[in-house]
Amino acid sequence: MSKIQENRNVMKCPDFTKGMKKTDQQLLVPHPPHGKPVVHELITLPDFNGTATNDSYSSLLDTRRSVRTYDTQNPMTSKQLAFMLYYAFGVQGLRGKDSEGSIRPAPSGGARHAFELYAAVQNVEGLEPGVYRYAPMENVGSKTVAVEYLGAVENHKETINSALAKQKWAADASIVLFVTCLPYKAEWRYGEMAHRVILIDLGHMGQNIMLSAVSLGLGSCCMAAFDQKASDDLLNVDGNDEFTVYAIAVGVPKE
Repeated sequence: MSKIQENRNVMKCPDFTKGMKKTDQQLLVPHPPHGKPVVHELITLPDFNGTATNDSYSSLLDTRRSVRTYDTQNPMTSKQLAFMLYYAFGVQGLRGKDSEGSIRPAPSGGARHAFELYAAVQNVEGLEPGVYRYAPMENVGSKTVAVEYLGAVENHKETINSALAKQKWAADASIVLFVTCLPYKAEWRYGEMAHRVILIDLGHMGQNIMLSAVSLGLGSCCMAAFDQKASDDLLNVDGNDEFTVYAIAVGVPKE
């Protein structure tokens, strides 16, 4: 079987009439945590209420376009960053008898949300440049947004350029959002079909990020191409139990 055919098969729904191996959920294995623990400095971002400049749903859809040129002289605000993080991945509540599912603005199969969300910050008012991880489990059910500061990025533009497969325009963005996958969060419930579900969920999150950018008067562009190892190293993830799957540049559009 060719690699292309193998990849096509990952996208297909399995035949449920055939016997399937029991998942860890069916075997009553406790569910994995909804988020990583905070081990570094935790920073609470400002209240983002009233930050959106465009609340018309039809206008958001009409005006969403990929933006690859950014005004490097005008930073994003920390309120804008908070808005984007919350509406991409905020935890609005937990569900299930053991709180095994999390409810967030973007849908996810089985409420698994098998991701973590990071921001490589270059130009955001009130924040030091560097890598931050959104920590939504610190404020479940609240629109308060807290980020964990993971550290500075040496030679920021050059490092981002390398991580994003030499897409130089992205290094001018105020932030680059990196989405990582923690596959076991979905495998626990869906076993061998989890990876198809993860791909679908990734699109849901990406669309929320892009529409949030438009609502704030910002521009964004999603990237499926990046250097896997360089991106994983930037975020300090192991590349197997957690690995980069998506990158989205966001910034103030250049006139």
